Amino acid sequence: MKYFVIVNPIAGRGLGEKSIPQIESSLRENGLDFMLAKTERMWHAAELAERAVRDGYDVIVCASGDGTINETINGIMKARRDGHAKSAFSVLSIGTGNDFAGGTGIPVNLENGLASLIADKRKRIDIGLVKGGDYPEGRYFGNGIGIGFDAAVGNEAVKVRWTRGLPAYLIGVIKTVFLYYNPAQVEIILDDTETIRQVSLMISVMNGRRMGGGFQMTPESQPDDGFFDLCIAETASRGRILMLIPHFIRGTHVTQPEIKMRRARKISIRSLDTTFPAHADGEFICLSGSHLTLELFPRELEIICA
Repeated sequence: MKYFVIVNPIAGRGLGEKSIPQIESSLRENGLDFMLAKTERMWHAAELAERAVRDGYDVIVCASGDGTINETINGIMKARRDGHAKSAFSVLSIGTGNDFAGGTGIPVNLENGLASLIADKRKRIDIGLVKGGDYPEGRYFGNGIGIGFDAAVGNEAVKVRWTRGLPAYLIGVIKTVFLYYNPAQVEIILDDTETIRQVSLMISVMNGRRMGGGFQMTPESQPDDGFFDLCIAETASRGRILMLIPHFIRGTHVTQPEIKMRRARKISIRSLDTTFPAHADGEFICLSGSHLTLELFPRELEIICA
């Protein structure tokens, strides 16, 4: 088998570049035939992944965090739409949040990720497609979509340079609670069978389970069950938002009165007043969006997992 390894050298505050010697030595010692390339700009991972799939590589490996993973998935899916469906996908987790790996059964550290890659255990997972905002033609995602407060928190978390993972997102929460939030009144349509209208603090549409390096948005979600899992939070006071944070970390927020949990395959989310920010796997799809549509593709992508 041929492996194409995409490394984001600045992932994990520079951990990507530092990890390259370990990655190369491990793959060589285990006799894997591989090519390694480093990303140089935004969307470069998508271009590299698409070309590698078209060139017949058996496995596309992304050594990075969730943003570059999302780009890589988009490159793979673009090639798949053109009939190139051979390549599997795996991740070596060296990013800030590592939420895609955490929700799909891929190890969330480099050493175990390399062992998993060599062991070559596989499964198929669902993939989502979101249209709207800055991506009217659509952007694929593997972990989840965050709309409203969650997206604003992510925007603040990336500005934190001295730590990463859950601590960075907690700092983002504090900053967002006190500096921002004008939540939108939204209309959410689920599979054309249920309509929810409310002022929503946050809407998470998940294929995986967690966001922000450890917030358990949909603790019962399975990435291969053919459904999105939604966590829909009504607006709340600043004090109440801070009280809810420990629940989201433990996954016990599902019992709280502000929270609705739903499942669906197709979703429409439309603002009825002000605009909203949104992200896909931590990458912004809009800062001032008004309408998003989401569709699930069941068991679309084969991955190598633990």
